[in-house]
Amino acid sequence: MLALASGALRASLGARALTAGAAALQRGYGTTIGVEGDVLTAEVNPYKTHRIDPPSTTVTATKAELLQYFRDLYRLRRMEISADMLYKAKAIRGFCHLYDGQEAVIVGLEAALNHKDSIITSYRDHATHVMRGGTVLEVIAELMGRTKGASKGKGGSMHMYRRQTNFFGGQGIVGAQVPLGAGLALAHQYKGEGGVAVAMYGDGAANQGQIFESFNMAALWDLPCIFVCENNHYGMGTAEWRAAKSPAFYTRGDYMPGMNCDGMDVLAVRQAFAYAKEYAVANGPIVLEMDTYRYHGHSMSDPGSTYRTRDEISSIRQQRDPIEHVRKLLVDNGLAEAAELKAIEKEVKAEIDGAIEEAKAAPYPEAPELWSGIYQDPLGMTLRGIESNHKHKYA
Repeated sequence: MLALASGALRASLGARALTAGAAALQRGYGTTIGVEGDVLTAEVNPYKTHRIDPPSTTVTATKAELLQYFRDLYRLRRMEISADMLYKAKAIRGFCHLYDGQEAVIVGLEAALNHKDSIITSYRDHATHVMRGGTVLEVIAELMGRTKGASKGKGGSMHMYRRQTNFFGGQGIVGAQVPLGAGLALAHQYKGEGGVAVAMYGDGAANQGQIFESFNMAALWDLPCIFVCENNHYGMGTAEWRAAKSPAFYTRGDYMPGMNCDGMDVLAVRQAFAYAKEYAVANGPIVLEMDTYRYHGHSMSDPGSTYRTRDEISSIRQQRDPIEHVRKLLVDNGLAEAAELKAIEKEVKAEIDGAIEEAKAAPYPEAPELWSGIYQDPLGMTLRGIESNHKHKYA
């Protein structure tokens, strides 16, 4: 009897695993209402909310905005695909977590916020660096460990950083960025400049205790913080329903309001973040869940096809791809010709190829660079290396 029960349970789990991406497939593209001049009006997919009224699902965008979104989305996609190729060619080593498929989240976020707002995210951070004003060269060079990288070649994939635009980096420890994000929100509140902090994490990190501690502190002090769960439906190789009793992550704040958004639609994301910022500045923290999807595996060691079907991935590419959605909005509504978008793609490819060549030509950091960037004012301190006799004394 026990064996039969165990077999039935395994069969049940297997069936559920095959449909783990069903939630991600339920949404299609939103619908176009009309075009007046160069302004498109569209209806995005409905928002699910917790303790708050939803924003309007009717959104507008100009031709210029849509063209910029297309360029940004395509640049991020091309950069990540190039990183994949460089990794397989062994030009990139170590950890590498790609963002292709999820690009609409960061592009929509940046369309709604500004660089006075702070962002801190997980180790899937390449696209965040670029959208915070960084360059493709800085990302590729950092991945290759070269001095022209975002962190001078010393951080690698998980540690992009751009302080001048309030991007406080990727974090290698799962969920560790969330309490830091609450601290950034405290700084915004203290300064009284009207900015917000965005603390981004994945569904795989959503069960971390420190996230709930951060929720509590932020709500207790009414901090202007937007907690963002990028739900790509798989934490490494584990489907959300196998790790979370309640995978409705936007409700996890309990006493805090929350909202679920179509994270594959840049216009829906832009609307959600604009609404969330207005709320957070006036009232305190809010949780946003971005319903998104990653095309690659969790990291380069994960083929991404053992816990989900290739048909699932293909279906989402066909039904919800963020780049193709913007392409359709532009072409189907007469705002741009297909040739115009092909020209943008060609320009972006040339930019990426140029960044790769420049990164390859850049030098590796010199050995003394290992000791830099640790103390702002070292005051004559000494650091020890791996060997006890390997020491460096600061002036």
